[in-house]
Formats: sequence, C-alpha cells, structure tokens
Amino acid sequence: MADTGIPAGYKRTEVGVIPKDWGVKELGEVGKLKNGINKSNEDFGFGSPFVNLMDIFGSTKIENNLNFGLINSNDAEKKLYDLIKGDVLFIRSSVKPSGVGLTCVIINNLQDTVFSGFLIRFRDKGLLTDGYKQHYFYNEKFRNNLISSSTVSANTNINQEALKKLIIAFPKDKIEQNAIATVLSDTDALINHLDKLIAKKVAIKQGAMQQLLTGKKRLPGFSGEWEEKKLGEYVTIESGESPSKFNFTDNGTPYYKVDQLNNGNKYQKDTPYFIECNNPILSGSIIFPKRGASILLNKVRILTEDSFMDTNLMTLTTSEELNNEYLYYMLIHIGLWHVADTTSIPQINNKHIKPIEIAFPFLPEQQSIAQILADMDTEIQALEQKQAKYKSIKQGMMQELLTGKTRLV
Repeated sequence: MADTGIPAGYKRTEVGVIPKDWGVKELGEVGKLKNGINKSNEDFGFGSPFVNLMDIFGSTKIENNLNFGLINSNDAEKKLYDLIKGDVLFIRSSVKPSGVGLTCVIINNLQDTVFSGFLIRFRDKGLLTDGYKQHYFYNEKFRNNLISSSTVSANTNINQEALKKLIIAFPKDKIEQNAIATVLSDTDALINHLDKLIAKKVAIKQGAMQQLLTGKKRLPGFSGEWEEKKLGEYVTIESGESPSKFNFTDNGTPYYKVDQLNNGNKYQKDTPYFIECNNPILSGSIIFPKRGASILLNKVRILTEDSFMDTNLMTLTTSEELNNEYLYYMLIHIGLWHVADTTSIPQINNKHIKPIEIAFPFLPEQQSIAQILADMDTEIQALEQKQAKYKSIKQGMMQELLTGKTRLV
C-alpha cells in the first residue's frame, strides 16, 4: 500500500523522507574510520605537526598545518595516521555531550601531519564532496543521532562502531552536493563577516571608554577640571532581602533573584516575581551581584522601574551630581572583580564600593559621554540581532537543503 503522506518524487527512509534519487547509507559503508596516534608525554613538543582535539573546537575545516603542536612520529606512523584532502576528524571524547563528535574537514593534504588518539579519522570512498561533509556533519539531526549513540562515563565518548552505524542521506549527484555546500558556505561567510564586524565595534567601544571615561579625550564644547572622589560620596548603597520576608503577588513591585540578571543588555526589566513592597529601589539604580562567579562576568545592569531584589544583589542609587548611565559605564570600565574579595568565593559589599576612586566631569559632559557609549551599544546590539537572525535562517536552510525538502538542482 502506498504511503499517501509522501510527496511525489520522495521516499521514506531511516532518516526520514528524502528525494528518491538520494542515497542512504551507514557511515561505515561510505568510508573507513581510524583512531589517532597515542604517545607518551616525552614525545610531545618536537617532531612533526600534530592535530589535537583543541584544534577542532570552533572550526569546521583545516587548510594547513602551520599552527599545530609537534609530536615525535616516525615514517610508518606518518603513513598510518596521515591526513589528506577530504578527510574528516571526529572528536572522540568530550567533557560536555555537545562537544563529542564535532568534526573538521581537511581541505588540503597535510604533509607529515598526524592526528591525536582523542580523534577519529573518517576517509570516505569518494561519494561525498568536501563541502557537503563540512555542513552535513554539523546538521542538527545528525548531531542528535551521534550524541544519542555516545556513551557517558566521566566524559561523553563516541567510538568507531557507533560512528559506523550512523545513517547519512546525500544527493548522488555531486553537482547538487556542491550547490548545497555553496549556499550554506555563503551564509557562513555572512555570519563570519558579522562576527568580525561585531568584534571591531566592541574594540572601538572599549577604546572609547578608555579615552572618554578617563578624560584623556574631551568632547567638543566641554572644559573644566574633573572631580576625583570616592564613589561612596555619590551613591546610596542598598542590599536585598530574603524572599521569605515578602508576600508575592501577580503584579506589584518587580523582585529580582540573582539568576534573573539578563545577558547582553544593560537594562534590567524582566522577572516572573512580584512582591508587596513599601520601600522599592528607584528606577535608574544600578544593580549587580554581591557574590559568586557573576561578579567576574561583570553583570552590571540598570533598573527600568522601581524594584527590589534578593540578598545576593546590591544596588547603587546615584545622587544628582552623578549620571546613572555614566556610572554604569564607569563600573564596566573599572571591572567589579578588581575590587571584590576573592579569598574563596568572589564577593563585594559596602567596604569595597565606598572607597572606589572615580573621576568625572560636570553632569552635562557625563550625559554626553554616556550617550556616545549608549549609541555604540545600540549599534553592536543591532549587529548581534542581525547575526542571530542569520544563524536562525541558516539552521532552517540546513533542515531544508540537507534533507532534500528544498532542491537546488
């Protein structure tokens, strides 16, 4: 009986519905797998280039052997563990499941180069193009199947036998494989371009903070000496209280726990908790963690409405002489971890905040400096949102193209 749920020109397979003219095979059928070389500690640091698992993280391809470590390997080992154009290296073991089985495609022959025992080499029989391999092994469905085939002990591990049984789908026509790879690579190029542009904009902002927040560069139209005083003279410092002291409501005063501090946005405005509170912290106050690793992450935020918080958080409410946005950037520039107590768990309290020496101009110049830095933040956030959009688009494209739902040829 025909499967009426399958479109014309498609077939149902172990990996789902794919075009009839595509192939479906186990990985072990389309190529051979081999574990890498193992050596004693005294053999590292000299000899021939050596690809280790750290060379694979964050990269989908390797083009040359210029930046690898060295290992003492003889001619027989170089032949046995060689790396040629089209080989794929799988990470065999990882502390996190998301790291196991990550791959890297060898783009050119790597002369006299061997690979680590923490890696598995896959060398196909010519059915797959290099570009198709580069993208297919990062496909979400393939990654999920690989991770589910792994074993977990101290680390998450994948072995040759498990890899051999993983099923892959591919166009038999290499022209179609190359077309798929080209589209996905073009999208990667756009994402990488945005990566570099964001990094450039962040570096420019860091330089601007260094210049503007220290008075090394003055804005046009401003002059006069900067005041240098202790921060405690210009802020009111308050700590939070335990949630057990409050009645929680469906709406009321927003209440923040330390894990509610958002990532990547200076304005703090989202929480599922609300309390009955008669003495909230004023909107515009600076909020940040008092203890723990969050201090090291510099999670400084600005409250967007009157709020309250738990005992793990602290707020600074500025006086009229000190602009709160200016103070936000100043604290980011200083880095709270520099003044925190780090004897065991990093922590910060009044005794660390009050003596911080800060220099600042009169209020109008503070506001202008803060606005310049805020405009830079807005530009960076727009680029990050654009990058996130393209990453989402690429995921959708991979789902369409690597399953044959959308055909390019």
